[in-house]
Amino acid sequence: MNLHEKCGVFGFRASEKRFTAQRDAAGICYTGLFALQHRGQESAGIMVTDGLHVDIEKGAGLMVDAFRARLPSLNGNCAIGHVRYSTFGGSSFANIQPMMAAIRGGGFIGLAHNGSLTNTDTLRRSLESRGCLFQSTSDSEMMLNMMAVSTATTVDGKILSGLESVEGAYSLVLTVGTGLLPDHGSVSLVGARDPHGFRPLCLGGLSDGSYVLASESCALDAVGAAFIRDVEPGEAVIIDDAGIRSLRLRHRPVKRAFCVFEYIYFARPDSVIDGLNVWQSRHRMGRRLAAEFDELKVQADVVVPVPDTGIAAALGFSTESGIPYAEGLIKNRYVGRTFILPEQAARKSTVEMKLNPLRENLKGKRVVMIDDSIVRGTTSARIVGLLRAAGASEVHMCVSSPPITHPCYYGIDTSIRKELIASYMSENDVRQEIGADTLHYLTLPGLLESVGDPEGQRMCVSCFNGYYPTDVSEVSEPKRSLF
Repeated sequence: MNLHEKCGVFGFRASEKRFTAQRDAAGICYTGLFALQHRGQESAGIMVTDGLHVDIEKGAGLMVDAFRARLPSLNGNCAIGHVRYSTFGGSSFANIQPMMAAIRGGGFIGLAHNGSLTNTDTLRRSLESRGCLFQSTSDSEMMLNMMAVSTATTVDGKILSGLESVEGAYSLVLTVGTGLLPDHGSVSLVGARDPHGFRPLCLGGLSDGSYVLASESCALDAVGAAFIRDVEPGEAVIIDDAGIRSLRLRHRPVKRAFCVFEYIYFARPDSVIDGLNVWQSRHRMGRRLAAEFDELKVQADVVVPVPDTGIAAALGFSTESGIPYAEGLIKNRYVGRTFILPEQAARKSTVEMKLNPLRENLKGKRVVMIDDSIVRGTTSARIVGLLRAAGASEVHMCVSSPPITHPCYYGIDTSIRKELIASYMSENDVRQEIGADTLHYLTLPGLLESVGDPEGQRMCVSCFNGYYPTDVSEVSEPKRSLF
């Protein structure tokens, strides 16, 4: 698998009881972000505020590297955080989040964003016409400025007016220091999700009355928060001294389009997103894959996953097919995901560093190798080669997703179609390219059935079929007709 992750966001607002007793917003945020490290390993940042003062710490690399020097030391009652891999803009320090902007009329907004916008050119022109200057190349700064320059005089109004012209994928956590604004409290924590619901965002609560927002429920577990509910598509949740209230963003009704790759690959298997457990969905993908694979009448001795995201699907495949499951590839836990490396040369060298074959389980065996997807094909070819070098007599590759044939413009780094091997090669050509004896992809109907959306009414599957839920003409490849 060679996909760049999107990002992870986390927000915490302490109750008065907790703030008085512990004042640990930065530590809670750090713990929550650590649980979301799989969503971004390029950089991380935490912003803490009491509504008037702000302390921000950012850094490149993993959490332990980004905060090696210090955590924000302000005793604020609200914190937001971000782990990142760049999907828009670049990897410069200026693009590390959270970002902050002064509010017109007083106060400030801090923002952490997961997703990618599809009308960035339009937004930038609009902001520049109002005299905005940009400190980064990130689309997140555009959203931040849209809210900051709003003439609305309340937190609710600024959020609504700032997001009404934004298109694309966004799950946001915001902290708003109200300053001179006549609002409920000195600082608000806000979570907002785009009307299509491309990216996940959930709400949790601690026993002392504090609240948490996070990209995935596994981060709630990490800080001891109970899951309350998912933030709905097109909803903003505002948490302040008055409690919790919900706003509907002023967008026309649209079809839900949650990124199915969250279930295939990105999310942690212990997370529950929009009511569906990630591990169970992957297990069902494996069972359906085995049922479809059985039609090929291929004989095999052992089912081997590509760790870690292939494990649940491989177990499901083994359960359905009756072929024994075995570990055949041992993962070095101290090497990051291959997709996180920005250069292709680095990806190639890291495969051998990351995985080592367990020869005793492979020698002389006809192996079914289970992986979650094939993007460029380079990683798959190297893993097939590892299995053969370890003595596998046959390697049959089964993939728990359909062929990726179209770019994603909603937060996954597949924006160049010519890099997607299935977009220009037939299935048999891909098989030959990666060196497998057979190759089988999960069908799109099989995938949708596995994630509880058999009619395709709730998931975005544009990377498999090219049908995009929004207009992507501003960000798509030149000279390519999408509609």
